[in-house]
Amino acid sequence: MPSTRRSLLTAFLSLPLIDLARVGAFAQAAPELPLTHACDDEDELTLEREAGPFFRPNSPLNRDLYPAAPEGERITVAGFVYDDRCQPLAGSVVEIWHADENGDYDSVGFRLRGHQFTDAQGRWWFNTIVPALYPGRTRHFHFKVQRPGGRVLTTQLYFPGEPRNAEDRLFDEALLLDMEQTGDGTFGRFDFVI
Repeated sequence: MPSTRRSLLTAFLSLPLIDLARVGAFAQAAPELPLTHACDDEDELTLEREAGPFFRPNSPLNRDLYPAAPEGERITVAGFVYDDRCQPLAGSVVEIWHADENGDYDSVGFRLRGHQFTDAQGRWWFNTIVPALYPGRTRHFHFKVQRPGGRVLTTQLYFPGEPRNAEDRLFDEALLLDMEQTGDGTFGRFDFVI
């Protein structure tokens, strides 16, 4: 049976609990070692990118954006927010906005715009749609991420294998989503380091 976005999200949400349980058992056997998380070379800060002309402040607290664009290709985008020492940052604000299935941004309301706060393990996720291309840009999501009391990171995340990536002046491989196709859409993963 093929994976679904829901099964991948469920697996993602259970990852920190499994990792922390293993680390806890290991720490009891060797208490002199510090508690660390697996960051996979995440010690470099996430690159900044401009917000672009379509940012609107005060987006709603909402992680389920796809009902506003039922004709779009569904995607779940998820990840962690870490500090530069690879520690998860609970309570961080993660905000997303992007073009719709026709390449248009909502400039009057909050369609395909929302924010949320990371959980105790630093996790965030949005259920939304894959944005369409529009003139002059490759396919992308916009994000703002802020740890409690910290400065705001503004950036963009990109899709692997897009023909326009090489032509887009803002594109950088360090901002590529890790993608997986599922039986009911796509699952993309990116961990912010702020």
